[in-house]
Amino acid sequence: MKEIVLAGGCFWGVEEYFFRIKGVIETEVGYANGHVESPSYEQVCSGSTGHAEVCYVKYDETVVDLETLLNSFWKIIDPTVSNRQGPDIGSQYRTGIYYVDKKDSHVIQKTREAQQMKYTNPIVTEVEPLKSYYKA
Repeated sequence: MKEIVLAGGCFWGVEEYFFRIKGVIETEVGYANGHVESPSYEQVCSGSTGHAEVCYVKYDETVVDLETLLNSFWKIIDPTVSNRQGPDIGSQYRTGIYYVDKKDSHVIQKTREAQQMKYTNPIVTEVEPLKSYYKA
């Protein structure tokens, strides 16, 4: 099984979307890549923790590959806006792809470059290793 952590605005919608994809074994909502240990929802919403609302995705790569998952992810976000998705505004709603396996970074960059061709504004979606994760 492989893992990837995705930030695409409010985590509930992202989780529901990925849970329905064949090959996704497990999803969970949480907070990632901030500087406060075990933050509460209220702390994250204050913007003071540095965390993004994320969906942890565990998947069977023999059924669905990372490129397919990422292409699905790019369809549900606007990667050109910072700290906002739809009506949700704040740094916790930024978009991001946080990888567990460094080998996945080349696939992530490949899909990001392909997506950039669709936009005139630059993509601002973070692509970083997963530094911290806390279940919501």
